[in-house]
Amino acid sequence: MSEENNKFLGTQKISKLLLKFSIPCILSLIISSLYNIVDQIFIGNSTLGYLGNTATSIVFPITIISMAFAWCFGDGAAAYLSLSQGRKDTKNIHKAIGNTITITLIISLIFMLVCFLGMDKILYAFGASNTSISLARSYFTILLYFMPIYMLGNCLNGTIRADGSPIYSMASTIVGAITNIILDPIFIFKFNMGIEGAAWATIIGQMATFIVSFFYLTRTKTFKLKLNSFILNFKVLSNIVKLGISTFITQMAIVLISLVCNIMLAHFGTISKYGPDIPIAVIGIVMKVFSIVINIIVGIIVGAQPILGYNYGAKKYNRVRETFKIVARLTIIVGLIATIIFEAFPNLIISVFGNQNALYNEFATLTIRIFLSLVTLTCFIKMSSIFFQAVGKPVKSIIVSLARDILFFIPLVIILPNIMHNIKGVLWAAPIADLLGIFITIPMLIVFFQKLGKEDVSKAEEITLKESHPGIIITISREHGSQGKYIGELVAQQLNIPYYYKDLFTLVAQETGLADDYVSKINENSPQIMYDLYLSTTPIKDAMNAQNKVIKEIANKGSCVIVGRAADYVLKDYPNVIKIFIHADKDYRIKKVMEMYNDTEAQAKKAINKSDKARANYYESISGNKWGEAQNYDLCINSKLGAEKTAQIIVEYLKNVSNK
Repeated sequence: MSEENNKFLGTQKISKLLLKFSIPCILSLIISSLYNIVDQIFIGNSTLGYLGNTATSIVFPITIISMAFAWCFGDGAAAYLSLSQGRKDTKNIHKAIGNTITITLIISLIFMLVCFLGMDKILYAFGASNTSISLARSYFTILLYFMPIYMLGNCLNGTIRADGSPIYSMASTIVGAITNIILDPIFIFKFNMGIEGAAWATIIGQMATFIVSFFYLTRTKTFKLKLNSFILNFKVLSNIVKLGISTFITQMAIVLISLVCNIMLAHFGTISKYGPDIPIAVIGIVMKVFSIVINIIVGIIVGAQPILGYNYGAKKYNRVRETFKIVARLTIIVGLIATIIFEAFPNLIISVFGNQNALYNEFATLTIRIFLSLVTLTCFIKMSSIFFQAVGKPVKSIIVSLARDILFFIPLVIILPNIMHNIKGVLWAAPIADLLGIFITIPMLIVFFQKLGKEDVSKAEEITLKESHPGIIITISREHGSQGKYIGELVAQQLNIPYYYKDLFTLVAQETGLADDYVSKINENSPQIMYDLYLSTTPIKDAMNAQNKVIKEIANKGSCVIVGRAADYVLKDYPNVIKIFIHADKDYRIKKVMEMYNDTEAQAKKAINKSDKARANYYESISGNKWGEAQNYDLCINSKLGAEKTAQIIVEYLKNVSNK
């Protein structure tokens, strides 16, 4: 078997690999940060002053709502594309991409309508005052008119990346960012367009991104759009949404945080000497400055994802530990440097956004020094969340990510200022949330690494493909407890042909360098949403590609029996494949599971439900078809007659098929 390209992830020096993968990620994310921050730099240095920045800070979380939808559909389509590539089934990709464009356009028009009808109410809800409402309205109105372009440009970005063109994807973002940066000073200062100039610079930048991204659709690699691609297909849309829902939740969490924070700042700002507008202007700037730091960390750990994922799968746990240690050190170093800068030079940072009045400068200094005082912990929490995602622990990833922001920060933002009776309570919510978040993150990491060292690292014995003769290939899918594995083995023995179940895992492990039991657990049970995302990660895609390749190599050797792994779908283009589904009454299966594993009745029921759900999830993710539906198989048979009798019936059926 050929060597898998990604095996170098398990052998090359980790620091060298990190430089290769992380630097492009960091640069791309920093460019994205500048895209968000450049408006506020130029606005703050114009005659608009902090009121202009207040307006953009109010509008920003509202635009994040639109981006939550755009990125949900975009990331969902990208994951769908990746999964389709993994199962070598690219004929329906065009429908997914076309449907993504259609639904994004529809949602953008609905978003425009809702925002235009309730604009002032929405802006006031996000912290606008009577002083800032007119500027916020002017800025938001221009953005809304071009919302379809704004959303489509961002939506297409992930698709381009998944289509195998990450550099083109990054280029489309860079073009938009540079356009925005060039036009901001021209519109704001030279043409004296004020807040509307900033909005037009943003929109034209987004239009540039959209044009570059849309042009890519004429030169795609794995799909070609047709007119019928854009007709909504709710089954396709359902898959896209399931794959993108994690992104949507993450973005909406940001909206919720911004909304609550702005409301509390506006309320307590009104009863303080700062007023409602200064705090919102400052927090918007501080959050965007902070985003530069957090994006450096995200770039480092996202670059480390393929290294962590591969070595975790290959059970090279020392390399997993070493990679984590390097990334953790870099995270702490970046966090500490940022903390020193924030604590020592807050005035220098805030001066970049224009010289404002004394009250503004006072609150800005206070905010930077308090709100960002434990930024190192924030960075470590974010890094840990993405680390858990990289090693296939989505539940841990979500717990770490949301605990700090949703469980701690939002309640603290509401409670602390009411306890302290002043606006400083809003600022202290961030470092206290960081402390509480780290008390959840550290124990989870400790438990993970303690268990990591105790897992079985034994290697399976080297095996080769078994010789066979031309003839039919039998694929067997089965319900848990139906004795499908044993029945498949009996069929193979009676026909004197090779039988593949555990040997298949070992062959895939040899192909990829991953551990055989890691390969065997690809179809473990998990919530469907997280499971689809898990299957779309790089090491899992590589394992699945290798698995499909091995199944085809087995089939090319001749007649055989293959159990599980959606082999019936992988071999769908082979004319000599007989697809069998083995099922049985639940009571019968419970009894068999109790006999085979010495389970109690309750344990047997739980095992059956868990295993059947896992197989259904895996089959649907691999094939897009429904697991266990009769029309997907040539023979569905109830095994309650007993394993031997069922095997005999199958053999007779196969002989009849062969004689026709």
